[in-house]
Amino acid sequence: MDKKSIPKVYGVLGYPAKHSLSPAMHNAAFRALKINAEYKIFEVKPEDLDYFLHALSKENIHGLNVTIPYKERILNFLDWDKESLYLKQIKAVNTIALEHGIWKGFNTDIPGFLKDLKENIDPAHKSVAILGAGGAARAVTYALANSGAEEIFIYDIEKAKSQDVAKMIKNLFPNFNIVAVENIEQLNIQEKNLLINATPVGLKNTDPCLIKEGMLNKDLFVYDLIYNPKETKLLALAKEKGARISNGLGMLLYQGMLSFKIWTKKDAPEKIMREALKKELEKCQN
Repeated sequence: MDKKSIPKVYGVLGYPAKHSLSPAMHNAAFRALKINAEYKIFEVKPEDLDYFLHALSKENIHGLNVTIPYKERILNFLDWDKESLYLKQIKAVNTIALEHGIWKGFNTDIPGFLKDLKENIDPAHKSVAILGAGGAARAVTYALANSGAEEIFIYDIEKAKSQDVAKMIKNLFPNFNIVAVENIEQLNIQEKNLLINATPVGLKNTDPCLIKEGMLNKDLFVYDLIYNPKETKLLALAKEKGARISNGLGMLLYQGMLSFKIWTKKDAPEKIMREALKKELEKCQN
């Protein structure tokens, strides 16, 4: 078979990853621009990750989005240049691409999150509470500190993780006020302008709501990085309290468009990708 007729493979790597809507938007974009490529879900168990990564060329894989729990582990697999070294410091890569035989890492979560957030609220001079301190939270925290947020209070069930994020931000922005707290109550959400959920809690119907009703108020903006389900228990509760809310669908779209451009060197068709996402999400809700 002619090599050119074999579709290039892209995909999302994670565990779990079956819930991802990324294939819908990327495959719609490939079709629209007549690009010979396909986007798949690679749900890989942690013990199989190394084997999977070393088989990428054999599987004709040219690029991946990387999600929970591999945003930090993927760092060891990549080749680094001066431009991307700051990502190593943030310890958060969500996109990898094969360029001239070298695997390079990128973070499209940072600009993707900021673009979507700024369509709702300007983070400059805002006081922020963040739930979770994993790879996505690292990107979000960096984005907020870099955009002039006033302060960040961050909580993770694993105390060392939130302390590590606070340390990272202090290294990058020495005068920035970031506090790693020991429990959710210490986030003082009532006094914040913005609450962000960067944990996977809310993906399953059986998940609890991490926030108590009394912690929320109508002046708060609540942003949940989860996009499927469309409305998590946290967002439903916040809406009930009169707060403004957003799920992570816009962030998914914008980071996906940036990944698409990195891989294909072509501008992503926003309208087509947005429609494909909405359609796929509706299907999931029924």
